[in-house]
Amino acid sequence: MMNLLQIPQELELRLKDTMQRGDAYDGKLWEAMEYSLLAGGKRVRPCLLMLTGQSLGAEPEILWPFAMALEMIHTYSLIHDDLPAMDNDDYRRGRLTNHKVFGEGTAILAGDGLLTLAFEIMGEAICRSGRQGDLETLKRQALCQAYMAYCAGTKGMIAGQMADLASENRQIRLEELQYIEFNKTSRLLMAAMVGGALLAGKGLPETDAETAALERAAGKIGETFQIVDDILDVESSLEELGKMPGSDDKAHKATFVSLYGLEKARETAAAMTEEALKDMEFLPGEAGEELRRLALSMVDRKK
Repeated sequence: MMNLLQIPQELELRLKDTMQRGDAYDGKLWEAMEYSLLAGGKRVRPCLLMLTGQSLGAEPEILWPFAMALEMIHTYSLIHDDLPAMDNDDYRRGRLTNHKVFGEGTAILAGDGLLTLAFEIMGEAICRSGRQGDLETLKRQALCQAYMAYCAGTKGMIAGQMADLASENRQIRLEELQYIEFNKTSRLLMAAMVGGALLAGKGLPETDAETAALERAAGKIGETFQIVDDILDVESSLEELGKMPGSDDKAHKATFVSLYGLEKARETAAAMTEEALKDMEFLPGEAGEELRRLALSMVDRKK
């Protein structure tokens, strides 16, 4: 089994190998894609997918293409989120954002490139299963790909981003804030945990009680992650956070902190984490323990 220390290291090697696809004509595009994809980060989503899948019996080699694809989807969203038309951020993960280094046009294309490459990698894995006659794995992989697309798309992350844009410079209700944070943050964590379960042979959340519990847990972990992010935006420095703090306040965005204050935000994050851990109690073995440890770390993180 691959653990929390090994997964990010192996992910880095596999991503580096995958990025060796550029040529003389598109080299700058691949350089820009690699700049953001290999900039480090917590790699939470691939870890969630790998640990969930392994805890339910999936082999790592079945999981890896989807873990890599999920990190590419996440990275594309960050590149676009940092653009002047969106959050207009200058720093990400402790260095200049993609558009500050390569220009806005190239940054847009780098994000587009990572998104489409993610689905290319998942498609390649599905095709391999088909060529090998492994129709059961093919079915699992196709379900996972479809669920990831749903979480990342117009009913998920993109919907949250659109609502976030629409919320700027106006007072919003708690329900609107929850919609934004659920879709912007929780959806890709749901893609990770449900995706891992689907690749291990579990059913979709609407037909499988354990997958539904994982979907709920991921939603709560995502809410915790976003609340803590909002706290750090108030309390941290550029050196600690890796990006400029105070960006939400500058953009006049409502956050849980701005609506309820720091103390209530901390209490809510802790309560959400406890609820998520209860939903994950059934996961067996070392991978299940590692997964619960990762969820618990979300509430105490400093960056």
